[in-house]
Amino acid sequence: MHTQDNNPFQAPASRVADPFPAAGDFVPEGRKLTSAEAVDWLREGWQLFLQAPGPWILISVSFALILMVLGVIPLVGIVANLLIPVFAGGLMLGCKSLEEGDGLRFGHLFAGFSNQAGSLVMVGVIYLVGIVAIVLLAVVIGGLLGFGSAFAGGGSEVAGLVGVLVGLLSAVLIMPLAMAVWFAPALIIFHQQSPLDAMKSSFFACLKNFLPFLVYGLVFLVLAILATLPVGLGWLVLIPVTQASIYAGYKSLFTRG
Repeated sequence: MHTQDNNPFQAPASRVADPFPAAGDFVPEGRKLTSAEAVDWLREGWQLFLQAPGPWILISVSFALILMVLGVIPLVGIVANLLIPVFAGGLMLGCKSLEEGDGLRFGHLFAGFSNQAGSLVMVGVIYLVGIVAIVLLAVVIGGLLGFGSAFAGGGSEVAGLVGVLVGLLSAVLIMPLAMAVWFAPALIIFHQQSPLDAMKSSFFACLKNFLPFLVYGLVFLVLAILATLPVGLGWLVLIPVTQASIYAGYKSLFTRG
């Protein structure tokens, strides 16, 4: 038995030089799915969670603590955002390991640092630049609308409406960015796509399957409300289930067989 098998904190060594071997042919543009299949992603995510609930919860708590600690340090918090796709890539490898019967280890959280780390970080860079651009655009538009409202003698009600409109605009602009990032770590890890190609594949697959993702989002919203009720403890389960559901969604959309 290898020494690594006895060390749960070591990032597992994974062969990612070849395309994902166990899920059929790769479909870069993504397949067209039914809305019902989106619910299956969460169901499969739940099943993967049940295979290793202890490691999943430990990973989720550790991940949250890492981001919280880094987030309170000036400038370092920005770096933390760049690393989120790297952690996500490691968790995709963890899901694959679980599915193949090799189990989930704490080290999978860090496996992305030794597999396509540069490309995964670049996804984080592109996402962060996109968020900054959206925020700046929202501030400029909000300022212009607010100035126009004040010049026209608008009251607090108009100012409130401006705030709502700016918020809606930000949400609309962030959605395509989120679509581009959603499956990018899995596509980079398992198929060695470049950051831009992975984000493009992810975006168009999400766009092609708008209704399934709408169903997925609505079901997730209900689960999020339920997870929040017991003092937020339900998120200890929902976070890993969501991560595993992304893996399930990747397989459904981008592999055939």
